[in-house]
Amino acid sequence: MSQIAGEPGNQDFVEVRLPAAGAYLSVLRTATAGLAARLDFTLDEIEDLRIAVDEACAILLQQAVPGSVLSCVFRLVEDALRVTVSAPTTDGRAPERDTFAWTVLSALAGEVDSTVAEDRTVSISLHKKRGAGPGQP
Repeated sequence: MSQIAGEPGNQDFVEVRLPAAGAYLSVLRTATAGLAARLDFTLDEIEDLRIAVDEACAILLQQAVPGSVLSCVFRLVEDALRVTVSAPTTDGRAPERDTFAWTVLSALAGEVDSTVAEDRTVSISLHKKRGAGPGQP
């Protein structure tokens, strides 16, 4: 893993870019599990994160530009893992926060947020601390 230029040395990151298609999500689930295991997350926490990343990607894929690239950045900080998935979208709408999918994300990942860039790229960020109970940041 590499250090991010200009950031403190205690933060590692991994970026995975792949076609914005459901067939490739198993790659992200595997990467999520491996990185969470590296931070000594419990098996339950690892599974929660795998499901949360999968759900975040499913939300983005619904509005992703056909043939575009889904980007996933994993940031490892001490006892926490921050995962940000992004994709260019057709309409640039942030995910609705009052949906079942958003409730699932919040319950599994702790902190959840979304942003929309000027170019209509939508990002969903998940932040899970090791040892936090379900729904806790």
